[in-house]
Amino acid sequence: MNGTTTSLLSIGDLATRTGVPVRTIRFYSDAGLLPPTHRSRAGYRSYDTAALERLRTICVLRELDVDLATVRRVLDGDLPVAEVAAAHAAATEVQIRVLRLRQSVLRHLARRGSTPEEISLVHHVTRLTSDERRRLVSDFIDGLTDGTPSARTAAAALRTAVPDLPDDPTDAQLDAWTEVARLIADEDFRRRIAHAAIPPADEDALPGVDPGTAADLVSFTRDTVVAAMRSGTDPESAEADVVVDAVVARFAAVLGRTVGPELRAWMARQFEAGHDPLVERYWRLVWTVNDWQVVPGHLPFQPWIVKALRRPRPDRDGGLQGVSP
Repeated sequence: MNGTTTSLLSIGDLATRTGVPVRTIRFYSDAGLLPPTHRSRAGYRSYDTAALERLRTICVLRELDVDLATVRRVLDGDLPVAEVAAAHAAATEVQIRVLRLRQSVLRHLARRGSTPEEISLVHHVTRLTSDERRRLVSDFIDGLTDGTPSARTAAAALRTAVPDLPDDPTDAQLDAWTEVARLIADEDFRRRIAHAAIPPADEDALPGVDPGTAADLVSFTRDTVVAAMRSGTDPESAEADVVVDAVVARFAAVLGRTVGPELRAWMARQFEAGHDPLVERYWRLVWTVNDWQVVPGHLPFQPWIVKALRRPRPDRDGGLQGVSP
């Protein structure tokens, strides 16, 4: 043998230096990824140091899940390593997000001790990719546009706050997303949210009242109630009476009506009609999924004032004044 031949490495030598099984090296060689530098008359293959480095490159790329066709293009100089690395970095990021979410789901199910039905539902709605979840919500919103003003208003409002489940959600976020998925698949909820004014138009909140007057009254009520909500006032407490009295007095003065149970009952009916608790529930769930802070001023004020208006109150004779629904 000449000097060049004696410096060559056998397949066994390559296996010893790289830790790659002989059968794998033979496969790479037969596939054309690692052509032998020399073949003896007996057919034995041998490789030089350049082939050794080529094999190490193959191993690194394969450990990074680069397919054989792409490995061949890199080795042949047809594809820059940087381009391959960027593409696989993006793919790995997606895999990491999926694994993080899967881990969160498993921890969530382990803590809750969920039933088989709950496990199936949570798995189904969370195994979707982020793009698939966005498409699910987008299809729901697009399906609301039936040409009516309320549907267009609802769709526009919903597009400003799309629920986006994070990669590592809390139990509360997983629960909220699961409930959102249930709601948007429910035909009754679709109908209700499509025909709910979001937000309610102040001028339409009091049927039979001049629009300008109605808007002023609703605006006054909202500002007054939100202040009470911010201070933590319970709508069914005696402290709420001051708020109710101020709102009822304003309605009585503007509408020329008498303060009393009849006016309070009428007001309660109007405010209740302008509020859908299930629609409110959806918005609260979106805030939870997106980890947004719930601000009292952004909450519907109608439930508070309805409860406060209907709270039984002692009359002057020591009895109770009740407001019928």
